[in-house]
Amino acid sequence: MMDETTGTGLPANGLAAEQVLAGIRQLRSLDRPTHGGQLFAYVYDPAVPGLDDLTAAAHAASAHVNGLDPTAFPSLLAMENALVGAAARLLGGGPGTTAPDVVGSVTSGGTESLILAVKAARDARPDITAPRIVVPVTAHAAFAKAAHYLRVAVDQVPVDPATLRPAVADVAAAIGPDTVLVACSAPSYAYGVVDPVEPIAEAAARAGVRCHVDACFGGWALPWLRRLGEPVPPFDLAVPGVTSISVDLHKYAYAPKGVSVLLHRDAALRAPQYFAYADWPGYTMINSVIASTRSGGPIAAAYATLRHLGEDGYLALAERTLAAVNALADAVRAVDGLRLVAEPESTVVCLTADDPAVDLFVLVDELAARGWHTQPQLTYADLPRSVHLTVTAAVAARVAEFGPDLAAAVAATRAAGPVTLPPELLALAGALTPEALTPDLVANLVAGLGLGVAGPDAAGTPGPAVPDRMATVNTLLDAAPPALRERLLVEFVSLLQRPTW
Repeated sequence: MMDETTGTGLPANGLAAEQVLAGIRQLRSLDRPTHGGQLFAYVYDPAVPGLDDLTAAAHAASAHVNGLDPTAFPSLLAMENALVGAAARLLGGGPGTTAPDVVGSVTSGGTESLILAVKAARDARPDITAPRIVVPVTAHAAFAKAAHYLRVAVDQVPVDPATLRPAVADVAAAIGPDTVLVACSAPSYAYGVVDPVEPIAEAAARAGVRCHVDACFGGWALPWLRRLGEPVPPFDLAVPGVTSISVDLHKYAYAPKGVSVLLHRDAALRAPQYFAYADWPGYTMINSVIASTRSGGPIAAAYATLRHLGEDGYLALAERTLAAVNALADAVRAVDGLRLVAEPESTVVCLTADDPAVDLFVLVDELAARGWHTQPQLTYADLPRSVHLTVTAAVAARVAEFGPDLAAAVAATRAAGPVTLPPELLALAGALTPEALTPDLVANLVAGLGLGVAGPDAAGTPGPAVPDRMATVNTLLDAAPPALRERLLVEFVSLLQRPTW
């Protein structure tokens, strides 16, 4: 019989609160560690004592408040306006600046912010029937998602393999009569470098096109790094041609998940972002963001985070993060066969291997075996496979351990040797089309690779969905063209997302 602690979502008889919480704790034990400074992706840990308790209490206090109607819940409106004001002031806007009339919205995350930036740009130009956006290839995939949802075409601009930035001339050349938005990153997620925002924004302005800066990933950290003396280039609303900018508070503002801010230089630029509908018998719907009903919990938690940490707290966290970045980069430089893909200029350390005996995908597994969870990045055009490390303040306390572990992991990687895929599997990756991938074919492939996509065991405890070592899987994905890779992963995730009965 299935264990009711972690079993069906709707048991026949209700469970005691402690039993429910015990089940959640049991399920959480399967996850990567969200605290402790050894997970270099997905989560942002400031290692500030008491912050989790504060944000949990703030979230609980406003969890049942509904952002659907700001007139019904003025507390939420006040907190949203405060968050927008804080982000605007940090990013070059507000009274006494070149963007005194800046306005903004609180969204659920960077992807929603980017979708809304594209929507506003598209809807501002109803005269363009086939709208397009111009982005560097290093722009976040959320731009492609926005374009897919909104039926907008994407014109990608290549980046220099050495600088990892687009050439301004290439961006300018890509702008055409149907372009509604030009985008750039500050910094890019993959490599942590800041695009040449100033000249790109100038090129967009000359063409009469909006320019959005995606600062979702590390944009909150850049102003503090500048205050610490780092050479951060102009990237925000202080740049005249920048018409909008987005920044995630659940990243380097260290708020719990679910909060981003999208800023527009003025209210007229924001106006097409809204959706309103009155042609039905119910209430008139008016939304500034994609969701209608929104819990006030994440917004209150973000508000509490900013109020608690303050400017002095963020400056101290940036200083700790910068020290960790520099130490990690030194650790990479000290290991033969490895090199930095780019010199760090924000909160990212990205490394690759010059020595063919050092298989980066094996290295990722070896680091994981030593407690360090990194993010492999696959080959793209003439950009090599790499290992991405998102560095947070929590890493500072553990950074001294990384160098010896990295050296040991590289030695183990050399000893293991590179992953070699069976010739028939390589041939399959090269010959298959996305359309030929059926669910049954992917299920057989998943089973052949040892991926345990299975339901709960007899006790009701879910087993791991992936093996401890992923080098073979990553090698296969790296060999597949992007369209085939997408289809493989869609079918794989579809296998994972099955109901528990």
